[in-house]
Amino acid sequence: MITLLVATLNGMAAIANLIGHDYPKSQADKLGVPRSWMRPLGVLLAAGALGLLAGIAVPILGTLAASGLVLYFLGAFAAHLRVRDYHFAPWTLFFCAAAAALAVNLTCR
Repeated sequence: MITLLVATLNGMAAIANLIGHDYPKSQADKLGVPRSWMRPLGVLLAAGALGLLAGIAVPILGTLAASGLVLYFLGAFAAHLRVRDYHFAPWTLFFCAAAAALAVNLTCR
């Protein structure tokens, strides 16, 4: 269940990045991330979401995808700290969800 939730959450974030929605653009501007990175970051989120789903059939893929998402959101945390932005509510949701997916993948194999 957590895998489906986290995959959906990250899939929606990937779509927002890939279609150029205003929220990811405003976050990129606030964090000093070039807008040219929005699509590659969206692809990483999509790969994580698809990897979580693939992990239902091949557990190691789910573990690798969840690990990648945890690292992705640690990088996002560093980006927030770099510009002294301490509004972590959305980040906390995504990071904790990725960490939960990782925990489930590590313990339920």
